[in-house]
Amino acid sequence: MKMEISDQLKSAIAELRKSEPRKFKQTVDLVVNLQKFEVKKTPLNIFIRIPHKSKDKKIAGFFESKSEIIDSITEMDFKKYNDKKKLKSLVNKYDFFIAQAKLMPKVATVFGRVLGPAGKMPSPQMGIVLNADQKSIDELREKINTSLRIRTKEPSIKVAVGKEDMKDEEIIENVISIYNELVKALPRDKENIKNMEIKFTMTKPVKIKLR
Repeated sequence: MKMEISDQLKSAIAELRKSEPRKFKQTVDLVVNLQKFEVKKTPLNIFIRIPHKSKDKKIAGFFESKSEIIDSITEMDFKKYNDKKKLKSLVNKYDFFIAQAKLMPKVATVFGRVLGPAGKMPSPQMGIVLNADQKSIDELREKINTSLRIRTKEPSIKVAVGKEDMKDEEIIENVISIYNELVKALPRDKENIKNMEIKFTMTKPVKIKLR
């Protein structure tokens, strides 16, 4: 089955590469269409590690003191984010937020109302450090940059799996990693996955059949 998926992906990517060139690097998007799956009953909210990162995510940290290696919002800065405009602007500026464990109650109080709905709240799964030292931050940053968050809001999952300038093999390996982890996470394994589609930002999707 895995061979068959990778062969289909190979020809799908070749097909996508024939499309009209654009003036920007297109994102490679994967759509996984689900079946026999009740989103409200068994929602998914997981992180999946992929072998090849497609970009460095913009990360900021809530720390007790400024860090030299990452944009920092210190406890002293918290009060200025009572201003809703500043708070929204901060949340939109970064892809991901991390926090020192001891500051989490305050982070939840001050930033939770905006970070929560945006899906950017630091979580024990990915985003909380005990100490804001260089080693801990570097390790977490590497983990974040090679991880994708999958949250189900509807019976299909849409996720960016790479950029068009990546090698075909790297895109394929990322897709297969996601497929394998989803099979493990879904209540009925492969039965819950109807099919997959792959596309570039500006192209029509190409379908990947699974059965």
